[in-house]
Amino acid sequence: MPIKHATSLEELPDLQAILARSGLAFIEDLIAGRLPAPPIGVTLGFVPIEATRGHVVFEGRPQFDATNPMRGLHGGWYGAILDSCMGCAVMTALERGETYTTLEYKVNITRALPLDTPVHAIGTLEHKGRSTAVARGELRGVADGRLYATGSTTCIVMRPEVV
Repeated sequence: MPIKHATSLEELPDLQAILARSGLAFIEDLIAGRLPAPPIGVTLGFVPIEATRGHVVFEGRPQFDATNPMRGLHGGWYGAILDSCMGCAVMTALERGETYTTLEYKVNITRALPLDTPVHAIGTLEHKGRSTAVARGELRGVADGRLYATGSTTCIVMRPEVV
């Protein structure tokens, strides 16, 4: 079943739905289409395709809508897909009852990515502690394996009370 993206806030999973699963189960449910994925993937042209504990792969293909004034791919596209794969790598290590958010991330663009080039954004967990987690990411061409960008992130791990 292909990924289904939410089209309204009401369709997005609520906090109860998120906290009821481990982070890995949540990402697996998005990939399998059992939960609707966030609309950012439709807007920017990327989806998660693979997840194991501490490892997530997104597939993307930048389109004209992500072009900057210099006719190249806007740096925000690199940042968005890397933030997504790195954050989801952190998510795969969360236990039931935990959630996270990005505290900071950094992106290094190593070469220009031509529009419509299929890429994989690979997120790998480096560390998950009680209150923070660290992950790294790589953006590579699907056809040639070329490195287009790297990233790193620090996330905060939270245990919200749900009433």
